[in-house]
Amino acid sequence: MDKIPEKFLNEDGTLNTDSLLKSYNELEKKIGTMVSVPNAESDNATRERFNRAIGVPDDASQYPTDDMFNDESVRQKFREIGLTCNQVEQIYKIANEYLSPVLSELFDMKDETNAMIELKNFFGGTDKMNDALHAIETFGNKFLPHEAFESLCATPQGIQSVYKMMQSMEPHVETQKNENENLTDNDLRRMMQDPKYWRDSDPEYVRKIENGFRKLYS
Repeated sequence: MDKIPEKFLNEDGTLNTDSLLKSYNELEKKIGTMVSVPNAESDNATRERFNRAIGVPDDASQYPTDDMFNDESVRQKFREIGLTCNQVEQIYKIANEYLSPVLSELFDMKDETNAMIELKNFFGGTDKMNDALHAIETFGNKFLPHEAFESLCATPQGIQSVYKMMQSMEPHVETQKNENENLTDNDLRRMMQDPKYWRDSDPEYVRKIENGFRKLYS
């Protein structure tokens, strides 16, 4: 038989039942306040007691918010897996540090793709767009302040504005000479600057330039 602790004995060696009952009651109270770590078989009440003990909020709306995760369904998911507010803040911190640059790059790529589609539609195809952008670059470097030109070319709308500006400033380059007259090399090269040639590929206008070069160099 195990020896009874002295604190439960009277001075004459008999059992002190009052001390034993008091100690038992205190132990029972302490056990009642203890929280069990839930497992796969634990019921919802056990899980809720554990979550409350470690600091999981009673409602998902009590979690801190973040621009990247400003979604009630995400916060609800945080609560379902039993995250504390401090743990959620750490998730925000890690996500902003590692995911924000990646997401930003993806958005930039999407914006760039949309911009290219808009410009292709405006100029009438890839080849015409490339020719137009080359002409715009030459024009902008010649006539516009560098910073202003760079700023305008940051958006499809800005590029279109520079193109329209270029059109309004360019002299009318189509020669007034009759097709039967001989056109000089300079005449023909000036004609090639006209959007009808490099953007619209106007068949009659292109034919006139090709015939002019043929007459000069054939």
